[in-house]
Amino acid sequence: MDRQDGQNSLSSPLRLKAIATDLETSLPGIEQLSPVALAYLGDAVYELYLRSYYLLPPQRISAYHQQVVAQARAERQADHLQALEVDLTAAERDILRRGRNAATRRPQRLSAAVYRQATSLETLIGYLYLTNPDRLNQLLAKLELDSLET
Repeated sequence: MDRQDGQNSLSSPLRLKAIATDLETSLPGIEQLSPVALAYLGDAVYELYLRSYYLLPPQRISAYHQQVVAQARAERQADHLQALEVDLTAAERDILRRGRNAATRRPQRLSAAVYRQATSLETLIGYLYLTNPDRLNQLLAKLELDSLET
C-alpha cells in the first residue's frame, strides 16, 4: 500500500466520488442543509475514510479500532484542521465558520475551542462530500495520519 500520498486502494478518490455522486443527484438544495447536518454527515465520512485508510495491512480488529479512534478524537481533528487551513479557499473557510458557529453543546472533557474546530472540520467534510468529492480527496490526502500510531 502506498501511504506516501495519504491514500490506499480502498480510499481512492474514484471510490469516494462514486458514492458522493449518487447523493449529490438525490439531494437537491444541499446548500440549505444546516451546519449540524453537514457535520453529522462529515463525521461519518471522516470515520469511513479513516477505517479505509487503516484497513491495510491486515490487523486485529482492536488494532484497527485503536488507530481510528486516535485519529477521530476531537483533539486530533482540531490538529488536522489547523494543518489544512492554509490550503482552504474562501468558500471553504466560510463553511468552517458556519460549522464553528453551530457547535454549541460539547463534551465536558473538551475545551469549547477544540470542539468548535472539530465540528468545523466535520462540517467541511460533509459539505465537500456532497458538493466536491475531488476536493475532499485532495484535502484528506494531506492529513498526516501515520504520525499518530498506537
